[in-house]
Amino acid sequence: MNMLIEGWQTLEPKMRDAAHSTGIPRSRVTFRAPQPRPSKILAAPVNHGPHREEMIAAGAFSDVPGTIEKYVAFLKAPSSVVGPDEAIRLPDPRRRVDHEAELGVVIGTRAKNTSRGDALSHVFGYLALIDVTMRGDEDRSYRKSFDTFTPLGPAIVTADEIPDPSILNLRLSVNGDLRQDGQVADLIYDVAQLIEVYSEAMTLNPGDIIASGTPNGVGPLTPGDTVTLAVSQLPPLTIAVRASKATIPATADLAAL
Repeated sequence: MNMLIEGWQTLEPKMRDAAHSTGIPRSRVTFRAPQPRPSKILAAPVNHGPHREEMIAAGAFSDVPGTIEKYVAFLKAPSSVVGPDEAIRLPDPRRRVDHEAELGVVIGTRAKNTSRGDALSHVFGYLALIDVTMRGDEDRSYRKSFDTFTPLGPAIVTADEIPDPSILNLRLSVNGDLRQDGQVADLIYDVAQLIEVYSEAMTLNPGDIIASGTPNGVGPLTPGDTVTLAVSQLPPLTIAVRASKATIPATADLAAL
C-alpha cells in the first residue's frame, strides 16, 4: 500500500480502470486495514474543543491548556492497526478501555517543514479511525498501542473527493446507541496545522497516518459490543469487540488519562 500511495500519480489511471472490472461478492471478501503498514501513526491529544471542555469538567486537567497546545502529539505503534473484519481485543477485564472516534489522515507525499497553506497538498486521503485507549497511569503511547487498538477502514477516500476535511462530521455508535457526534471543524489544530506542526519535528512519509482528534462522548467498551464509526463522505467502519487472554498489571488510578 505504501508503494501504491507513493506512486499514485502514475498508478491512478490503472486503478480507476480496475475499479470498473467485475466485482467479488462481499461474502467472499475479508476487509483488512486499507493501510496496514504506516511507518508511523501520529495522534493529536485532546484536539477537539467540546472534548477538551468535557475533560476539564471531569477534572482531568488542573490547567486548561493541558491539551494539544501542551502535549502536541503522541505515537501509536503501527502494529496496533486492524481491519474491519477483525476485532478490538480488550487486554484485561480489570482495565477500562474506551473508544475515540477520529478522522484519519493518510499522507500521500513526503512532507518536511511544510507550511499550513501547502499542507493539504500532501494528503493522499482520509479514513475512519478508532483510537482505542486503555485507561491507567502508563504513558499514552503504551496504553493506545495494544494490538487491535487502531481499527481503520474499510476504505481510504482520496483527497480529491474531500477538498475541505473541516466539513466532515463523526458519529460513533456502540450496539446502535449513539455515543459520539462531533464536527471536524471543532478541531483545535485543524488538519493543515497538524501537518505543519508534525512535519517540523519529523518527516511525514507516504502512507503515514495522523489521528486528528476525538469529539466528546468518549466511553467504555465491553466484550460483545459492536462499534460503528460513520464519517460523512466515507464508508462506515464497523468492528466487533472481543476479550483477550492477556493480563495487564492493574494501576492505582484506572481513570487517569
